[in-house]
Amino acid sequence: MSVIETEVNHHQRWVELEGADNTRDLGGLAVAGGGHTRFRRVLRAGTLQDLTPDDVRYLTEYLGIRTVVDLRRNDEAEREGSALADIPAIRYLSLPLSSAGNIRADIVADGADIDIVAHYLSWPAIFHCAAGKDRTGVLAAVVLDAVGVSREAIIADYALTGQRMKQISARLLRLATYRDMQALSRGIKGAGTAEEESMAAFLDELHGRYGSAVGYLSAHGMSSSELAALRDALVEP
Repeated sequence: MSVIETEVNHHQRWVELEGADNTRDLGGLAVAGGGHTRFRRVLRAGTLQDLTPDDVRYLTEYLGIRTVVDLRRNDEAEREGSALADIPAIRYLSLPLSSAGNIRADIVADGADIDIVAHYLSWPAIFHCAAGKDRTGVLAAVVLDAVGVSREAIIADYALTGQRMKQISARLLRLATYRDMQALSRGIKGAGTAEEESMAAFLDELHGRYGSAVGYLSAHGMSSSELAALRDALVEP
């Protein structure tokens, strides 16, 4: 894929909402063997509790969103809520992911006093969390890798969050749950970015341990028919 095509696809993938800063479609990415990921099948996002009525209508009526997977811990979700949790047409799934050492912050500072790759690898699952950077970023990477999206495109998708970190941080710091997050409030290196090196290292470890995301998912109980169905759902010729 050319640089120009990549830039166009990334531009098209952002979903602009008044009440959320880091929402984008996982469609439009080239897949090994031909084809692209489908638009309007899977979106990744940060916190959704500030969605306006117009945002909700756009997501549910225009984009046709019918399932929400909330990756936040139960205490986060209970304190902050969600604008999509009580909509009858929405299937709302709470699938909280905890991290190594039960680190609370969704935004982890690259270069802080933790191993960010180990932190990422501690989440054994497959979409929104708080910032949409770490928990959501890892699950996006696993899904994209599993359907054949290139390493370079996965890293580029992760890094796109860096374009919105100022807005993301400002929104989260207004919320009680995240107000004391040091990576946000003290300017720790990496808090204002989604560094490509972090995702590259995560993918190296994932492939080193399991061969691929397919290997990881298979090792954790996903059948070949389910993997094929995932690809069929997310990839168009």
